[in-house]
Amino acid sequence: MSGHSKWATIKRKKDAIDSKRGAIFTKVVKEITVAARMGGGDVNTNPRLRLAVLKAKASNMPKDNIDRAIKKGTGELEGVVYEECLYECFGPGGTAIMVEAVTDKKSRTTPEIKSILTKLGGSLATTGSVSRLFERKGIIVIPSDQISEEELFELAVGAGAEDVQNEGEVFRVVTSPDDYEAVQTALNDKGIKSEESEIKFVALVGAEVSDKELAEKVMKLIDNLEGHDDVQGVNSNFELSPELEKEFG
Repeated sequence: MSGHSKWATIKRKKDAIDSKRGAIFTKVVKEITVAARMGGGDVNTNPRLRLAVLKAKASNMPKDNIDRAIKKGTGELEGVVYEECLYECFGPGGTAIMVEAVTDKKSRTTPEIKSILTKLGGSLATTGSVSRLFERKGIIVIPSDQISEEELFELAVGAGAEDVQNEGEVFRVVTSPDDYEAVQTALNDKGIKSEESEIKFVALVGAEVSDKELAEKVMKLIDNLEGHDDVQGVNSNFELSPELEKEFG
């Protein structure tokens, strides 16, 4: 999984830049609005909304922003109506990519996603042909200077986590979607801060790329998909080979 680790590091650095630009706030507001529209505005009875609010708080979003997003979702405040879109895609070299988006106009977003794919060597796939290569997991990435691996393992697994992986500078906590909230809450209660925390698509088997030109094409495609305003998350089975990991490192 070393190639995955290097790619994950690259993505985390990009995410940190995006958050400074306010992109993370936009994405979280959309998620809160959709969650409230689908399940109501009470975090106690709407698990999805509860997770979205948890993510908003982790990104230091002001309470007023959170409350407004909830009210827009429930219709108490006038606002844009968002819908969710899931795009199953193939990237260069047959890599598999899952793109999650929230949009106020699917007829605009879908052609734009398709255009990004076409220009950069990818394509839209038929429903089920890519998603079967992934499973949904809760992923929490924690800087390793906050806690020892042994202490984190005891805390996280005790709260329901499936695994704790040591990736050097960070620990990667893996949970089922159902146990994600309990594990995140247990970490919060101990004052442990995360670099990444979400339920996402995780590849069942990685697709290792050893050709540098191909790897750059895949990374450029993923970067462009992530840069789209309506995209909430991009996950792929793409992994760098050990040789490319050293080169990119």
